[in-house]
Parts: sequence; structure tokens; C-alpha cells
Amino acid sequence: MPKIIGGSLTEHRERTRIKLFAALATLMLERGFDAISLADIAAKAGVGRTAVYNHFPDKEALLLAYMTYETEEYVANLEDALHGIDDPVEQMRTYVRRQAQLKRVYRLSPGPDLRSVVSPATQRQLRSHAELVATVLRRILEGGMADGSFAEQPLNTTVSLVNACLSTRATADGDPDAVAATEEFVLRALGAQVSVTA
Repeated sequence: MPKIIGGSLTEHRERTRIKLFAALATLMLERGFDAISLADIAAKAGVGRTAVYNHFPDKEALLLAYMTYETEEYVANLEDALHGIDDPVEQMRTYVRRQAQLKRVYRLSPGPDLRSVVSPATQRQLRSHAELVATVLRRILEGGMADGSFAEQPLNTTVSLVNACLSTRATADGDPDAVAATEEFVLRALGAQVSVTA
């Protein structure tokens, strides 16, 4: 009988899931999603292969659970960082900085783009995770447009453009100069009154 990790079966299951998520993230950075198997993930997590199947029917289900976990954690932390900030310009600065700090395992991993190696159903579900973050951005933009901090502009297009600015390699690598320049660029693009820094 396998050894139970933690004080209860529920705690054991949660700890096993966290170990599987960590193994998946590490292996994706090392090899890319398409180059790893559930057996690889189980070995990296230090659990039996059957333990993986007790939690996830396949690799894509594990990926989606991992993305849900990571996205929900990220959004909760982002909301905490935004709590008490009423100025939309400062909210946007916080959003930009937090997005720049976010390690995008699925985008920085070697091999083909993740969306090209998963099923269409999984592609749709991956997009829905991005929508959780976009909801926060949309709220910041709506508040800024409503109080005149930002120029009126098409909301959905603006969400896409802001996130495109934040998906560059420089911001993903966390280069402070690139992050600061991106922050100022985004704010000027939104029509915010910001001082130009050299």
C-alpha cells in the first residue's frame, strides 16, 4: 500500500497534485510539453505512474489542472496587490509589473508552441484561463476610461494590445529597464498623463 503524505487522504491528494504540477512545470521548461510523458512526470514527482492516473486521465488534463491552479493563484495575488489602490494609473502600473514578473512556463519552454501540440478542446480551455487575468485588466481599463485617466478606446482590442506589449521576451525575462519602458509605453498608449523618463 502506498504511503500517505500528510495527515489525511485529502491532504495526501493535494500534496501529490502539487508535486505533479511542480514536475510538469520543471519538465516543460527543460524539454517542452510535447517531449514529456506521464511516466516522465511521475518519475520527476517521485510518485508511481498509477498515482498520476488516480488524479488525471491524461497529460492534457494534468496541464489544464496545473494552468487552473497557477492562474487562480496568480489572480488572487494580483487582486491582493491591487487592493487599496484606487487610481487606475497606479492599478495599471501594478498590473504591468505583476505580468512582467509572471514566469510563463508554457511560453518559455522549448519545442513548439503549446497551443500547437494540444487538442482543440484543450486550446479553448487554455484561452479561458487567460480570460481570468483579462477580466482584471478589463476592470482597470473601464475604471480608467470612466474617470478620464485613460482615453476612450475599444475595450477588447485594448486588452489584447496591452497584453501583447507584456508578452515580449524582454518583459518575460524580467529586465527592469524593459519593464519600466513597457509600463510607460502602455500608460502613454492608454492616454494617461505620465512624465517621460529617460
